[in-house]
Amino acid sequence: MVKVLVIGAGAIGAFYGSLLAKAGAEVSVVCRSDYDQVKQHGFIIDSRSLGRWNFIPAQVLKNAADFEGSADTILLCTKVIPAVDRVALIQPAVAENTAIVFIQNGVEIEQEMLDAFPNNEVVSGLAFICCNRIGPGEILHLAYGRLALGNLPNGISNKTAQLCELFSHSGIDCNTNENIITGRWQKCIWNAPFNPLSVLSGGLPTLDILQNQEPFVRNIMQDVFNIAAASGHPLPDNIININIEHTYAMPPYKTSMLLDYENGQPMETEAILGNAVRAAQRLGISVPYLESVYALMKLRELKLIVKK
Repeated sequence: MVKVLVIGAGAIGAFYGSLLAKAGAEVSVVCRSDYDQVKQHGFIIDSRSLGRWNFIPAQVLKNAADFEGSADTILLCTKVIPAVDRVALIQPAVAENTAIVFIQNGVEIEQEMLDAFPNNEVVSGLAFICCNRIGPGEILHLAYGRLALGNLPNGISNKTAQLCELFSHSGIDCNTNENIITGRWQKCIWNAPFNPLSVLSGGLPTLDILQNQEPFVRNIMQDVFNIAAASGHPLPDNIININIEHTYAMPPYKTSMLLDYENGQPMETEAILGNAVRAAQRLGISVPYLESVYALMKLRELKLIVKK
């Protein structure tokens, strides 16, 4: 039986961990904020497409160092924020044959993991999903759920292919991607406008943003498209139109960045926007719309700090 340790069992970690458990894996979780609830009752997963179920992890832990046994795969699903040391979080549970899979937002976040674990498989994961934590140990899955997995720096290992197969058996679409870094830029096309604009607009859902400011959204997307091309990861010509169409079809959705802001939590401004802007500066690419949104988000973050 495949042993999986989920580190960062929030909405994304709990949802995908529960799917692996449904597919027959032995899944344990590290969760801090909901520890008592999950330890006693597990997670309630409420999915509009897959139904409602109770996920009882094999082990519920506060720290990776408490994990008993050896994990075949670590699933890292924390936010990518400056205050979180991703390497330190997972280091105690990384064994010789442990594959490290991070399902996280952002671009240019890979090298830290590759440098820290040169002898382990490192796998980049991308989740295309509308999924929120709505209470302690309670996860609401609104729409989508597709996963893309790929080894770093590129290629697909047998272990990654097997993990993808497990996810597919659980009822979601999971694909392998030999050029997963290109996939990260592709996901940034959507994240770069909608995550910050949901915060800067005062809490509007994605559909309202798009209906009122579609040209602005498209310009931010075009900036990301241009950076990706200049960095050697060209995206399909129709990628912006596809993202616009999918967002119109999506149910009204509060982005993860908006939920973090409303809860006074740190936001993934640097991983999603700052890293992209710095890549543009390094490559000599003009990205006025992306730079503007990044600057406004830094001011919004400053307001959060002042509040505290």
